[in-house]
Amino acid sequence: MATAVIVTVIALRFLLPLLIPRFPLPAILACLVLDAADQTIFQAVTDDPLAGYQSYDKALDVYYLAIAYCATMRNWRDPVAFGIARFLFIYRLVGVVVFELTQQRWVLLVFPNTFEYFFIDYEAIAVWWNPRRLRPAAVVSLALAIWAFVKLPQEWWVHVAQLDVTDFIDDHRWVSYVVAGVAIAVAATLVPMRRVLPPPDHHFTLAAERRMPEFQVERRKVSLRDVVLWEKVLILSLICVIFANILPGIEAGSVGIAVGTAVLVIANAFVSEWWYRRGRTWQNATQSFVTMLVINVVIVIVDSLVGPDANDIPTAANLGFVVLLALFIALFDRMRATRGPDDRRLPTRKSIELWRRRRAQARETGLPNPPARRPASLE
Repeated sequence: MATAVIVTVIALRFLLPLLIPRFPLPAILACLVLDAADQTIFQAVTDDPLAGYQSYDKALDVYYLAIAYCATMRNWRDPVAFGIARFLFIYRLVGVVVFELTQQRWVLLVFPNTFEYFFIDYEAIAVWWNPRRLRPAAVVSLALAIWAFVKLPQEWWVHVAQLDVTDFIDDHRWVSYVVAGVAIAVAATLVPMRRVLPPPDHHFTLAAERRMPEFQVERRKVSLRDVVLWEKVLILSLICVIFANILPGIEAGSVGIAVGTAVLVIANAFVSEWWYRRGRTWQNATQSFVTMLVINVVIVIVDSLVGPDANDIPTAANLGFVVLLALFIALFDRMRATRGPDDRRLPTRKSIELWRRRRAQARETGLPNPPARRPASLE
């Protein structure tokens, strides 16, 4: 019974994030709830001390946050919000890698997971309004407020003080009354604010496709000078180092994992480009994932036959590692292709300048922000 519960929880932590690109808000909230509850569930069904829980939890946090970041490529059209999300996500990845290498809990306080709540708040706005109506200052202020007033206290509570919310509430019953009072006060404050809010830009929807502008899926030419390729190398290398520190059977060091991942990512990019130039393409993310998986498995098998450790059969851990890498490459490439080949990954400062120029142009022409329309299908 205990084994079945543990396997079910872990399976859900792998499967629920796959819904984030299409249903961003409910899917990531489900991931957040399961992330908060899984340790309590494990403790209820087993007496195991769960010594490796911290690394397991951080790795699966990174897993669903990586999928959320890929979703921002497709779903977020504001370059300022996207630039902030990119910084917050990569910053957190660096912090988790440092934590895995040092096992110092204070590191997670210095590198808080601000990206997650920023993603949630931005998507909560998008269920009624077009988030591009937000001024850059408002978007930056939202991220800073989450960092200072939400994530820093939470990271201290969880990783420095090492307090469990459920246990704390059980020991201090008055906390539940305080939380209920705060919730009522917040609700009483928000209800009058509805009068000053602008009218919704579209009907309430939790599906990203129903509120997004139309776009075309266009591949970007692969080049070693392409900043997007190196962004993918950096992100996937950091993710793989994190997972390598918790997966059993991975004997390579962090530097070796990072270099090996970089080589695989670049090789995948050029093989995909070679294939594309010969008229081969993929209609959806699933086909892309299967193709990337086959390419990576072939590379790993060839390396096991002709590499320095020839005749070594790839272990289950290595193959699992390859599956994760193929999934992330497929999602990154597919979601990135929706931004078009001309997206240059503008820094936040330049994105704000571009926003101001477009705003001024809109005022001169008298045209409002473009309405959200249902996009062409990505299937």
